[in-house]
Amino acid sequence: MNTRVLGKDLEVSAIGLGCMGFSHAYGVPMEGREAVRLLRRAAELGYTFFDTAEVYGTPEDPHINEQLVGEALKPIRQKVLISTKFGLRFDLESGKIPYPLVPDSRPETIRKSVEGSLRRLNTDHIDLYFQHRIDPKIPAEEVAGVMAELIREGKITHWGVSEANEEYLRRACRVCQVTAVQNRYSMMARYYEGLFPVLEELGVGLVAFSPMANGFLTGKYGKGELFDRKYDYRAFMPQFTDRAIDQNQELLSLLNRLAKQKNATSAQISLAWMMCKHSWIVPIPGTRKEERMKENAGAADVQLTKQELEKLDEALDHMEMSSVYQ
Repeated sequence: MNTRVLGKDLEVSAIGLGCMGFSHAYGVPMEGREAVRLLRRAAELGYTFFDTAEVYGTPEDPHINEQLVGEALKPIRQKVLISTKFGLRFDLESGKIPYPLVPDSRPETIRKSVEGSLRRLNTDHIDLYFQHRIDPKIPAEEVAGVMAELIREGKITHWGVSEANEEYLRRACRVCQVTAVQNRYSMMARYYEGLFPVLEELGVGLVAFSPMANGFLTGKYGKGELFDRKYDYRAFMPQFTDRAIDQNQELLSLLNRLAKQKNATSAQISLAWMMCKHSWIVPIPGTRKEERMKENAGAADVQLTKQELEKLDEALDHMEMSSVYQ
């Protein structure tokens, strides 16, 4: 697979693998051996960038995702890059689904988190360490100061912010250069495009999570879909309701038409659309299926011209769409 550079010097595969779904939010957690096999298979297919977090797990085993990633990638650690995250926990006591998010980026929490992640990931350093969500109680400068210390100590090599905004990003960069933001971005969730000029100015990359609107843009879902209400967040996502299927037909048809023109799939078009906009955008779709890994990797070879992108954006600007999970 081709590579891209996030920030100043972090070279990653053009498409990364979002690992969350192996154990969190997309159904009953996978059996461990099969998850490890698929992670290693992804590396064989050309993925070098693997994204996880300390909270991608279950109430019974809240850190399982990092453990699986660590086990799978330990034999090839020098050939891959790992990003993980700190500063967030799920409120498991609230009884609400999806679980409410509770930010905590106190320096002492970060220190505890990084040591736990290093241990679970079977590594001596983290390649890209994301603040999972901004903590309104902790200034950007204080978080960035801890990141600078961790870089000097060799525990991380780069850092980033998930769901970043301009003010926070600028303040953080003044203390310790941010390599990437990890924000939700897809054809159905474009509200962060206003941040793009700031990313260009500051030399910060974008790691796009949920780049296919949680799988909806693959075009493989129809009316009457049933998702496990305990383990699968799609049961609560507005784009998967029967009404939304009707509302989004124009979008799905557009993707299907362009996919046929490009000898590609709808999923590949939805990824190529963002990758062809800027060389510093790296999507991280997740999947539990080897054939989908291959399909997603193939999106790196799909080319859309500037004119095609402009036409697509114009259509998206004026198209009826349902709400999408945020």
